[in-house]
Amino acid sequence: MSRRHLGIFTAAVLAAASLTACGGGSSDDSAGSSKTLTYWASNQGASLEADKTILQPELDKFEKQTGIKVNVEVVPWSDLLNRLLAAAASGKGPDVVNIGNTWSASLQATGALVEFDDATLQAVGGKDRIVPAALAAAGAPGKPSAAVPLYSMAYSLYYNKKAFADAGITAPPTTWEQLAEYGKKLSTGGKWGLAIEGANPSENAHHAFTFSQQYGGEWFDSAGKPTFDTPQNVAAIKRYIDFVAADKITNPSNAEYAQNQSVSDFANGKAAMLLWQSAGSNLKTQNMPADAYGVAPVPFLASPPAGGKKVNSMVAGINMAVFKHTKNKDASLSFVKFMTSDEEQTILNRTYGSLPAVKTAGSDPAFSATEQKTIQETLVTTAAPLPQVPEESTFETLVGTAMKELFADAASGKPVTEASVKAKLTDAQQKMR
Repeated sequence: MSRRHLGIFTAAVLAAASLTACGGGSSDDSAGSSKTLTYWASNQGASLEADKTILQPELDKFEKQTGIKVNVEVVPWSDLLNRLLAAAASGKGPDVVNIGNTWSASLQATGALVEFDDATLQAVGGKDRIVPAALAAAGAPGKPSAAVPLYSMAYSLYYNKKAFADAGITAPPTTWEQLAEYGKKLSTGGKWGLAIEGANPSENAHHAFTFSQQYGGEWFDSAGKPTFDTPQNVAAIKRYIDFVAADKITNPSNAEYAQNQSVSDFANGKAAMLLWQSAGSNLKTQNMPADAYGVAPVPFLASPPAGGKKVNSMVAGINMAVFKHTKNKDASLSFVKFMTSDEEQTILNRTYGSLPAVKTAGSDPAFSATEQKTIQETLVTTAAPLPQVPEESTFETLVGTAMKELFADAASGKPVTEASVKAKLTDAQQKMR
């Protein structure tokens, strides 16, 4: 990552650095004992507390097996990237972290992560046992991986079966045009057609990528330069924002959602559709029975423009990385090996509703349910990785924030036009230079 691009994060990183100092562990915290690690886990479940409850028995098991204690902090997605960048810049923070796989190349470019070359991969179980598509999203092409895949996911469309039946809808939408049409039928009586996480820049950027692919756009050219404000990208972003602005199938309050509230709205019957990664375990935690909802592939455009691609999800997933500043590298690698073992891959992915990142765990019957089959089919046939370039995390922040602002405009009743979308994307592109 160039000094210019890393500099875009300076203000956020400085703010996050104070959080790192007081809210998370550091290598100094564990320096007194090689038997203690600090682990930042990403928020995968219904709440930070739910994740802690899920993870703690596994951490206790690891301590019993190895004598190594792991202190875990579950970090919300809204904070995670800035805190990781702060730890990378300061050399202080946890030993082991979860990272969104789309951030792999960006964090790798900071030089702060342990490289998982062939020898290091062998130390944590071996390269050959990892699903190739998951490993491809663990670092920049042609370089050793910056992390090891932990959970594999893709976006799916979740829909409330009763709400659909009550509205006379017999099947999930396969096109965005159908989704908007159905959403209008479902937006009645204080309930809404589609729930969106409008204030979450990373979530926004994921959809920006998928819609752009369908409209024939790209966010970077072959030389790695940003191409944010092309007509294809403008059309793609407007289509997504229009679920609030024009179609009015999403509650305007969703413009403020950034902590998985959209999943809660779906679970509680306030919205009939949801676009999400592996939502099943989260919905179960919120007492929504599995037979109350269906899972289908994310829709496509009915009539894609020239150059439009058959892509309906990014290759989603969570990776595990180790900071170079750790004073406990061997213990950290032992923990990575434990978390990516067949037993733990089965336990954790079964709990979270995601797919194992190792080949040998995928045969468990727990991964044969409709949700997991839909995810697997998407990953194999219609998912594409976000650009593994150093500037990818900057793209997520800038474009995701531009979309957050557009959602806020739509929620306040301000018109969202192609011109206003282009202006936001042009501004984001200029900040990349």
